[in-house]
Amino acid sequence: MNGKVRPKKQLGQHFLTDQRTAQRIAQTLTGYGDYKTVIEVGPGTGMLTQFLQQQPYQLILSEVDQESIDYLIAEKGFHSSDFIGDFLKIDPAYLSREPMAITGNFPYNISTQIVFKVIEHRSHIPEMTGMFQREVAQRICAGPGGKDYGILSVLTQAFYHAEYLFTVNEGVFNPPPKVKSGVIRLQRLPKAPSCDTTALFRVVKTAFNQRRKMLGNALKPVLPENYTDELGVLQKRAEQLSVADFIALTNHLQGG
Repeated sequence: MNGKVRPKKQLGQHFLTDQRTAQRIAQTLTGYGDYKTVIEVGPGTGMLTQFLQQQPYQLILSEVDQESIDYLIAEKGFHSSDFIGDFLKIDPAYLSREPMAITGNFPYNISTQIVFKVIEHRSHIPEMTGMFQREVAQRICAGPGGKDYGILSVLTQAFYHAEYLFTVNEGVFNPPPKVKSGVIRLQRLPKAPSCDTTALFRVVKTAFNQRRKMLGNALKPVLPENYTDELGVLQKRAEQLSVADFIALTNHLQGG
């Protein structure tokens, strides 16, 4: 740690201090989708940034901590034009009409919001990699049938192939978090779900909001009157349905 940027709890900052781990994260980018631009969310002290600079991409930094921005400009040779501010508030299409990737040691307190932002702008983002709290990384990549499988799993995997790559121990951060971290990669699926995506979000969220109930009860707010369970799912719980099952259910509810 350089000692010039203080990690701030309110920003969910845990600065990476291990070069080998940073290099491994940088190498998770594959160029899938023919992007030429990478946005790093939360560069902090630039540990990951230095390895991203070695990649053949234009690098844009999303950072809200002015202390980090000042340090990266003064010590690492960046310019104010390299920064875009809060990733959650920008429109990737405004930055470029070309595809781009997202990566980073994501601030713990907004990591799930970052994933949903990527899903929202999936037409511009063919690939996302990066580090999350391990339990969040596991939820993103989980398959049906387990406690980790939920809203985040289904809605991410409806649009992206999700792969858990490796685990990172607490000791390579300042300050060390109380949990391990996990690095994942998302690659956009060749075809979008064959259903209305707004309806899919509503069905999935409604199903998991009462995940211990059978779907016949959990889905009452979205079930049409006199709905016929032709798919045979209403006696199951949400965690028993695959992503494909949720897409089929959404279509059925929409009369598709």
